[in-house]
Amino acid sequence: MEIRIDDLTGTEIAAFLEQHIQDMKAVSPPESKHALDLEGLRKPEITFWTVWQGNSLVGCGALKELDATHAEIKSMRTAAEYRHQGVASTLLRHIIAETKRRNYRRLSLETGSMAFFEPARQLYRKFGFVDCAPFADYREDPNSVHMTLEL
Repeated sequence: MEIRIDDLTGTEIAAFLEQHIQDMKAVSPPESKHALDLEGLRKPEITFWTVWQGNSLVGCGALKELDATHAEIKSMRTAAEYRHQGVASTLLRHIIAETKRRNYRRLSLETGSMAFFEPARQLYRKFGFVDCAPFADYREDPNSVHMTLEL
């Protein structure tokens, strides 16, 4: 697997992220959907990576700086046909290493509370994330789980 910084201009990533947005709309009520679209990800405070297996786009994820000591994981996704093959773990290790390299002290995320998101919550817990109160602009929401990792 190869992890690359992505400028979000390719048609493959556009389609990949559109499927991500559609999946989020299918399982999360509109007021609880926090997935960013292409424009939302094209911000200077966000670094976006894609994961490739040969010529196949198999995953993506982003790191958003919240402040000088705190960052957030955004848009983690693995292609359905590559799930349970280590894509998400490989990318999460990469994001955590980059977070440490940038000297952040805390890495947080928001994910869904529904059964659809249970594999994601298990993955984050495996890497040491724990549940936390809402952070940044998030609010208490029964459809959301907020997690953090102290670095």
